[in-house]
Amino acid sequence: MTRYLYIALIVILAGVVLLFKVQNMETATVSLFNMSVTLPTSVLVLIVYVLGMFTGGSVFGLMRTWTNKATAR
Repeated sequence: MTRYLYIALIVILAGVVLLFKVQNMETATVSLFNMSVTLPTSVLVLIVYVLGMFTGGSVFGLMRTWTNKATAR
């Protein structure tokens, strides 16, 4: 039973992501210093999301390390 629930959730999530991709085909230009990149909005959101996962995970790991070192003393 739970297997079918997981499959249904994955199908729904994939549908929502595909719908987001189709509805956000406009381009957005991102500029930093002398560089600029023009990307579809959906690709830009995906890149920002992945960067957020990496930086958030790094900050969480750093805080956990600091906490473990502080309580070990």
